[in-house]
Amino acid sequence: MQENKMGTMPIKKLIINMSVPMMISMMVQALYNVVDSVFVAKLSQDAFTAVTISFPLQNLMISVGAGTGVGVNAMLSRALGEKNYHRSDKAANTAILLALFSTIIFLILGLTVTEPFINSQTRNPEIRQLGYAYLGIVMTLGIGVFMQIILERLLQSTGRTMLSMTSQITGAVINIIFDPLLIFGIGPFPMLGVAGAAYATIMGQCIAACLGIFLNLHFNKELHFSFKEIFHPNFKIIGRIYAVGVPSILMMAIGSVMTYCMNLILKTFSTTAIAVFGAYFKLQSFFFMPVFGLNNGLIPILAYNLGARKKSRIDQALKFALLLAVCIMLCGTTVFELFPGVLLKLFSPSKQLLQMGIPALRTIAIHFPIAACGIVMGSIFQAFSRSIYSLLVSLGRQLVILIPAAWLLAQTGNVNNVWWCFLIAEFVSFTLSLLFFKKVYRQEVIVLDSH
Repeated sequence: MQENKMGTMPIKKLIINMSVPMMISMMVQALYNVVDSVFVAKLSQDAFTAVTISFPLQNLMISVGAGTGVGVNAMLSRALGEKNYHRSDKAANTAILLALFSTIIFLILGLTVTEPFINSQTRNPEIRQLGYAYLGIVMTLGIGVFMQIILERLLQSTGRTMLSMTSQITGAVINIIFDPLLIFGIGPFPMLGVAGAAYATIMGQCIAACLGIFLNLHFNKELHFSFKEIFHPNFKIIGRIYAVGVPSILMMAIGSVMTYCMNLILKTFSTTAIAVFGAYFKLQSFFFMPVFGLNNGLIPILAYNLGARKKSRIDQALKFALLLAVCIMLCGTTVFELFPGVLLKLFSPSKQLLQMGIPALRTIAIHFPIAACGIVMGSIFQAFSRSIYSLLVSLGRQLVILIPAAWLLAQTGNVNNVWWCFLIAEFVSFTLSLLFFKKVYRQEVIVLDSH
């Protein structure tokens, strides 16, 4: 079999080829996350706050799917680099089973934890009822999100990022189209409010998953699928996937815990403070999502070339990706500093939300370029099956440093001080990332020159 392009194509062209489709698809993902909130905010600020406090559990679902995908990605790409096609097929079929298993787990959670979770973040009865409606639908009908993520990761693992982008953009477009139709009851559609936003999300995910099945079966010729293999679990393969996947799941799920804790800290000021934080989280995705897309394109390149023992290609990939990531984040900082009011007006803000949100966006955005460096350094941990280091960095940034710093700053009684916790946490995590990066690079990459 001819060698995969990840081992032969010039590095800069390869990174563009692999990452740009994922960056575009993640930008579309960011767009439909924002569009969701833009339409919901037109209902009321309470509706927007309800969706905001639902985010931690919704993000947990994405974390489980994407973290499992990281484990599949690293194992599958490395197996292809080593020409071990039996193992790559096993990984692909096992990934489908794990997506179905995740669906069942979150169905159960959706039926049991939705109400107590919402209740813990607000006493407002209107926000509670809206939160129940939105989060209950998203969690109990989660098969689309898990299947979509895994099927797109299988396409990414073999370098077919254009097809992965097609699937993700299709899901996003479906969501964007049906958001206003179902939220406001346009034409023959019923007016469902925040529940309509949830159903639009589910529809987009399920259609994207169906397209992902078609694309893998018809175009992903390096992988072979079988119902017998899917429903005949290989626990050794599952163990190897989750050896990388679980730290990645925990790393991303830490974001859910951080968001939940920040909501608890901010509710001591007002529900407007929670809405400001929710608006920031939606807006920052326009810049973080492309960098994560770059990261997703970089991981299989690094894993493949480690398996193929090509040190120079690993070095070139890391340098070029770091340059791109910093440039993207510098653009983000510039936009947040110059146009915070314009960004916030997307969410039909109250006067109070604008007054609180403008200084918040300007303060938080200072840390964006530092975050870019950490994300790129973290790609080597995931690609080389050292995701435990990514987990430790995320723990340090989002829980060990950020939340205590936010709580201490909140004791000043001025909500504007709370936002500095992001810069403090990012400096600490950058230092930790650099230490781990040097260790992994020395152990995995430098030794390639001696063989």
